[in-house]
Amino acid sequence: MATLICGSLAFDTIMTFEGRFAEQILPDQLHILNVSFLVPGLRRDFGGCAGNIAYAMRQLGGVPLPVATLGNDGADYLERLRALGIGTDFVRQIEGTYTAQAMIMTDRDNNQITAFHPGAMMQAHLTRIEARPDVKLGIISPDGRDAMLQHAEQFHAAGIPFVFDPGQGLPMFGGAELSHFVDLATWVTVNDYEGRMLCDRMGVELHDLSRRVKGLVVTLGGDGCDIWEAGVKTHVPAVQPAAVVDPTGCGDAWRGALLHGLEQGWPLARCAMLGNQLGALKIASRGPQNYQVDATVLAQA
Repeated sequence: MATLICGSLAFDTIMTFEGRFAEQILPDQLHILNVSFLVPGLRRDFGGCAGNIAYAMRQLGGVPLPVATLGNDGADYLERLRALGIGTDFVRQIEGTYTAQAMIMTDRDNNQITAFHPGAMMQAHLTRIEARPDVKLGIISPDGRDAMLQHAEQFHAAGIPFVFDPGQGLPMFGGAELSHFVDLATWVTVNDYEGRMLCDRMGVELHDLSRRVKGLVVTLGGDGCDIWEAGVKTHVPAVQPAAVVDPTGCGDAWRGALLHGLEQGWPLARCAMLGNQLGALKIASRGPQNYQVDATVLAQA
């Protein structure tokens, strides 16, 4: 069975700042902020939420189908997806635009500053989602605003259960819109900051929110994650990584593992544990799509 992954395909330009952002930014001078960071390390990777999640699922043996758009510079990304065995049935190229671009700067404490140009992503709503016999699951991850709204409605109309993962796209929506997303979704995933913002905008608490879906997961970075089911919280501890090299794409690796587990019909706690394992594996590699899942990870799942 296949999983539809709605979100961005992007090129990530990843830069390494050897100092600490906090030492370069004066809190009392934010109103006249003018800073420059020397970044000796720079590389370009394939990225974007849909691409990163699809990569993780494929590493685990799944059948991911990204629902995303590329610009006229996206031929290399299409070729890469096909080489990985990831279907491109729902990947559309938009002429006259660039593929989405993320410029990510990481300091020595793994804090990140990101600038994002959406490009072709803003046309993602042109691709419709309809019922298909081989599609079992879906996810709404950060994408163009119209695409997120329309794809959620289309998943619901097609009877396809899906994860609502608003991520960096959360600030685009007001409380009523977020509440509607939750009512359409089967599961919700957020990090701790996004969880606070989501609850604040909806005017609810996490335990109340969890009663409106089958499961709610709040990821906590190096502290693992909390699972909420029917108002009850369960903590799933973190997995210690072999090394902390690059956090870019860790959340997407986690979500790919979550979807893999949900596709197998696992309990949510088991899905989250595999997510923590994959996140730990990813953070030890540079770039969002350069780690390899070995038999050890699969055996522990």
